[in-house]
Amino acid sequence: MNTIKLSICIPVYNFGAFIGETLESIIPQASDEVEIVVVDGASTDNTPEVIHGLQQKFPRLNYFRLPKKGGIDRDMAKTVEFAQGEYCWLFGGDDIMRDGSIQRVLAEIKHSCDIYLCESILCNKDMSPIMKHNILNSKTERIFNLSNDVDRKAYFSLANNSAAFFSFCSALIIGKSRWDPIVIDDSFYTTCWAHAARIFGMMKNGLVIKYLSEPLLLKRGENDSFMDKGLIHRCSIAIDGYTKIADTYFAHDSGEAFHIRRALRNEWPLGAFLSLKIIVDSSGQLIQREIFDSLALKLFSEQSILNRLGFIIYRYTPVSILRFVKLLMDTYKRIRAEIK
Repeated sequence: MNTIKLSICIPVYNFGAFIGETLESIIPQASDEVEIVVVDGASTDNTPEVIHGLQQKFPRLNYFRLPKKGGIDRDMAKTVEFAQGEYCWLFGGDDIMRDGSIQRVLAEIKHSCDIYLCESILCNKDMSPIMKHNILNSKTERIFNLSNDVDRKAYFSLANNSAAFFSFCSALIIGKSRWDPIVIDDSFYTTCWAHAARIFGMMKNGLVIKYLSEPLLLKRGENDSFMDKGLIHRCSIAIDGYTKIADTYFAHDSGEAFHIRRALRNEWPLGAFLSLKIIVDSSGQLIQREIFDSLALKLFSEQSILNRLGFIIYRYTPVSILRFVKLLMDTYKRIRAEIK
């Protein structure tokens, strides 16, 4: 008889410097109802040695090393495939679980919601706390049925960032029986958001989500594994991936798609785009400029005066003026710092 209620599912690749601290935050609070599943996408660092050492402390730490790197989408799906728990807490290999979080989640899953979405505290790379992440614009716990029009519109309107649409895996606790039957288009497995697409695929058969306003983990900042090819590529992953999700599961001009793009604009505001335009222009690569222009069009394509104005400012402001403005702002910041 399976007694595992919760599987902590962690995909990793070359996280030997972090995975030990992550597991050390989980193991002391993991009761007999909990297992840990780590899927390693063929790391070339000391990840295997770190995990093997911790298996001596915690026999329900199940480690699966893949023969080759499969990418975050497929590796994450593998963690759930290997899991035995009724619920799977997708978790990053560099985040830290706060004390008492597992007990809190075990109590919550008895109520049998399909998904639990928890808050986190954003930290720097050394895990010094900075601020609460604030996924939703809500100070209280709430339950939403995303298959219900009224609930779905309310939920989408409260979204502060893409984590509300399941981008941040460590915030997600998912019923395995709901996850397993969902089949998504293979093209999502190159977006980095296949897990989010899979959750949206649950909606047609009912999707009850409970938002937990209490932070249950510490989110390590300044360690974005999607940044390995640079900031422009990271921007492309977010915008291309989530506009694909929005247009696949909702009409392009729907309220739901609007709120997904709005959440992306919170993460990639006009000021960031103008700064990135300078970087793209400095590269001298025409193809990269064309790609970045297409991202701006996707993000600021809403039929509203402010969004249209934002795109016009981005598109037609000369880079020379942007550089001058940036110089003024940098000088102002330096002077203020010297005064302080």
